[in-house]
Amino acid sequence: MMLRTDDLQLFVLTADLGSISAAARELDLSPALASVALKRLEQQLNTQLILRSTRSLRLTTAGMAYLDYARQAIQLLGQGQQLLQLGKEQLSGELTLSMPSDFGRNSMAVWLAEFQQQHPKLQLKIRVSDRLADLGRQPVDLAIRYGEPKDSQLIAMPLVPDNHRVLCASPDYIRRCGTPEQPQDISSHQVLQLVLGEAVHSKWQFWLDGQLQQVQVRGALVADDGDVVRRWAVAGLGIAYKSRLDILSDLRSGALLKLLPEYQTEQAPLYLLAVQRLSSSPVLKALSEFLLQKLRLHWQGE
Repeated sequence: MMLRTDDLQLFVLTADLGSISAAARELDLSPALASVALKRLEQQLNTQLILRSTRSLRLTTAGMAYLDYARQAIQLLGQGQQLLQLGKEQLSGELTLSMPSDFGRNSMAVWLAEFQQQHPKLQLKIRVSDRLADLGRQPVDLAIRYGEPKDSQLIAMPLVPDNHRVLCASPDYIRRCGTPEQPQDISSHQVLQLVLGEAVHSKWQFWLDGQLQQVQVRGALVADDGDVVRRWAVAGLGIAYKSRLDILSDLRSGALLKLLPEYQTEQAPLYLLAVQRLSSSPVLKALSEFLLQKLRLHWQGE
């Protein structure tokens, strides 16, 4: 049973003012709507709270007993709302955050700007790069990264643990160059490569029935920016092996097509990493919850 807060508030006001009409005016309601709301509350409680007549109004015994609880409920909800607002106002300071270029530039940057607008006393500095930031040496507080974290000194919070890579190409490229039927066919195609860390990601891995198939690729187009690789793929310049998160919008729009769908591909879990001094920070908690909500909505739908 879900009671409406506005119905409870109307009931308390009616009891305090001794009039449904007076309570309705306070809440900018018509007397008819106010009467409907009170009847709805009584039906949900399966109890008559108010005795009505043409000249007077009084609470039943049950109504008088329930009044204190209704008043306390409204007060508690109000206090909770104030606490949440206070918590938002108290998020302050300066944070520097590193994130991967493609997903960072096309999705995360917009979300972080929205988060900052909700917490105007907080200053966010964003570094967009596929070069891994060293949180221990560089002035970076938080990092959003693909892959299992290796530094045990960092706080690692999984954001999308089941993310994986997707072999993809544009419909135009497939029309011109055909579709690989198995991983080894990729070697005969134009591939678009990404620099991960300090090395080119040149060994693409696939699994079928538990058996690993690894393909050594070499392409004429190589970038250290994932967004550049995605744009090349959309433009029909070759086949890419991209994080699913990066290309979800392109897959949904048909700008990119998934290749070799029967094969399992490399895992690319997304993590939020933080330095130890932020372990009890309300900013870290609020930001992680905010990003998780955004990512759940983004992940759904394909």
